[in-house]
Amino acid sequence: MPYQVILVGASGLIGSHLLTALIESAEISGILLVLRKPLNISDPKVQELIVNFNQLENFSSDIKGDIMYSCLGTTRAKTPDSDLYRKIDLEYPLKLAEIGIRNGVLQFHLVSSLGADAEASNSYLKLKGELENELKKLSIPSLHIYQPSLLSGKRKESRLLEKLAISAFKFINPLLLGPLKKFRSIRAETVARAMLNQSLKELKGTFIYPSIQIQELA
Repeated sequence: MPYQVILVGASGLIGSHLLTALIESAEISGILLVLRKPLNISDPKVQELIVNFNQLENFSSDIKGDIMYSCLGTTRAKTPDSDLYRKIDLEYPLKLAEIGIRNGVLQFHLVSSLGADAEASNSYLKLKGELENELKKLSIPSLHIYQPSLLSGKRKESRLLEKLAISAFKFINPLLLGPLKKFRSIRAETVARAMLNQSLKELKGTFIYPSIQIQELA
């Protein structure tokens, strides 16, 4: 059956690829983009909902669909304010999941990170881990958590250190064998394709996909 879906984070690296895949998929009949500012996508499938993320409850009646994809995320370098950083990486996606479940969303797909751990000393991995734990408490009928390693792909904004790392991984990836294979970089388009593929299978339960498994699902 055709699905009505909700996509949050459509302007990001994975989100933009996922949006393209959703538009091209015959299984997707409608796409609601939850945005901070317009993307002005001209496609009959796409509807844009401009929201204040600090007041998501005010828009809750419009956030409806069968499947929700959360590709929200930031970095310390891009968002040095600790409070805002926590909101983007944890509070906003969690609130959206709560609203979605209340409105009948059956699947929630989250882009997290390899190494996500609520007990981690690294703030990025700690927040990702905390979000994963909180989502598991919501009794979502179908929860899918994707844990990619270093993402490769062309970003809109410039991230010098990340670009250098991606360049280095082109040579390092073939050397990462056995248990180290999970640390190989992964294309953002691959993650997006895996998310779409898994959402069309109508699986029930909680599923966590480390980077190496994401490659196999795409």
